[in-house]
Amino acid sequence: ELQRYPEETVNIIKSAFTGGLVGWLYGGLPAFYQARKAFIERSHGELFQNRADAVQSAHRAGLRSFIRYGWRWSWRVAAFVTIFNTVSTGLSLYRNKTTITNFASAGAFTGALFRMHLGLQGLAGGFVFGTVFGIPAGGLLIIMQKLAGETLQEKRNRERRELYEQKLAEWQSRLSVTEVLGQTESDAQGRPEVETARES
Repeated sequence: ELQRYPEETVNIIKSAFTGGLVGWLYGGLPAFYQARKAFIERSHGELFQNRADAVQSAHRAGLRSFIRYGWRWSWRVAAFVTIFNTVSTGLSLYRNKTTITNFASAGAFTGALFRMHLGLQGLAGGFVFGTVFGIPAGGLLIIMQKLAGETLQEKRNRERRELYEQKLAEWQSRLSVTEVLGQTESDAQGRPEVETARES
């Protein structure tokens, strides 16, 4: 209706991107430092053309590890955040209210989904971990919305009301134009009859 993507969808995409970036840094930075340190320890007997060549070789080794391990963490964190936000947003939209139970349920579902390949014990562990993760994450999001002054539901209801009022005003203006045209048309049809009456 508003000719744009819903704010919830945009928030899910933004959080997936942010989660991927945080995951990349979380996995990549320690791998970079460890690979660089390991390269320096291993290369004591190697000959380099100069000091800059040695430093560049160490940085290249670290960069390879940063990309490799950063990617491993990045897609996992992005997938976890996307599934978590999709489920919690879906529950909030379905129930038309944002509560801690929505986030706890989303965390439980996501945690169980990520640990399902480990069998029943992994499924239960993921369920518990997700629930424990979802409660503080949901509480933090609810507090941030309250501090912003307007929750997503309140904003959505306000936008719907404003859109309804705008469409009602447009409809009433069209109706008044139609009434004016109808009045003008009936006046135009009445004039020839008056003129023929005068002629006779």
